[in-house]
Amino acid sequence: MIESGRPGLRRRYGRGWLVRLSPVILTVVIASLAYATPPEMAFSRLLPAAPALAAAMWPVLPTVLLGTVCLLLMIGLSLVFPDLGTWWTAAGIIAVTFAAAYGSHLRLQRERTLFQVRLVAEAAQQVVLSPLPSRLGNVEIESLYLAAAAEARIGGDFYEVVDTPYGVRLLIGDVRGKGLPAVGAAAAIVNAFREAAYDETDMVDIARRMDASSTRYNSAFPPEGPMERFATALLVQIPHEGARIDILNCGHPPPLLLDRGKVRVLESVTPSPLLSLAELIGDHYSVDTFDFTPGELLLLYTDGIAETRARDGEFFPLAVWMGRQPPTPPRELLTTLHNDLLRYSRGRLDDDIAALAVRLDEP
Repeated sequence: MIESGRPGLRRRYGRGWLVRLSPVILTVVIASLAYATPPEMAFSRLLPAAPALAAAMWPVLPTVLLGTVCLLLMIGLSLVFPDLGTWWTAAGIIAVTFAAAYGSHLRLQRERTLFQVRLVAEAAQQVVLSPLPSRLGNVEIESLYLAAAAEARIGGDFYEVVDTPYGVRLLIGDVRGKGLPAVGAAAAIVNAFREAAYDETDMVDIARRMDASSTRYNSAFPPEGPMERFATALLVQIPHEGARIDILNCGHPPPLLLDRGKVRVLESVTPSPLLSLAELIGDHYSVDTFDFTPGELLLLYTDGIAETRARDGEFFPLAVWMGRQPPTPPRELLTTLHNDLLRYSRGRLDDDIAALAVRLDEP
């Protein structure tokens, strides 16, 4: 689902109602088999399974009511088949129902806690992924974000777009790791970009300020594991006069440029160091310039897109896919990409995904 500047993942519940009714269906099936088969087959002894299953998806009261129904069914079956061992099965139903009710209570408590965590996570994510304008001058922009941890809707990918006196400046990147620590590192980088993009004339100075902010954050909140927390980032500048774009690539996947069915991979001649690693390998940043004319479509993306796998292990052929797309607005391009990624991976994402689609219109 693509919204203006803030896309999200639409969940498809499909047959969810059938799953929620499964305890009732199980009760009916067991009772029918118990009635239709000889008493020695003792299908009635399976009735405690129904409230146990209900505890996984129902509140406490419906779970207890289903257990009561199973108990009444058992008593009714005993009138038809006196030798069923009614009291043993009835005792099992009562015991399982009480245990299921308690389990349902604990599950609901955990769900309430998870809901509060989600609210905090979404608030933290909104600090990084603020709504983007759909247009800045003659530059049309759309964004896509899908978190691998879809339940939490939180990850380490980030992007930002600002309109400055030097042109429209875009940022996309990916912090190593997931969860709130990755979001904190991403927020430090994005906030540094938001300030530096307006202040600095040179993109190299923006990258240095982002690296410094990332390094300070990692010093204040060191990663838990032995691996250093670093980030890839891609800076793009579209001057107001158009006709070209400037790119500074800090170890990030190169953007793709689509022009009438032909795709160009905008590789940097000299890649710049990843953020937080400049102190180790040097802060030698370089800016590459490419032609960018009206009508061409620029796709910035994180590695989660290119590394999306099918069931056979094959990666998503992003460049080939891009070349097959007709001339289309950025919003439609990302809608198609969203759907095709979910179809290709069968709805299972192994990494966070973020993308920006940019088109330069005639002034």
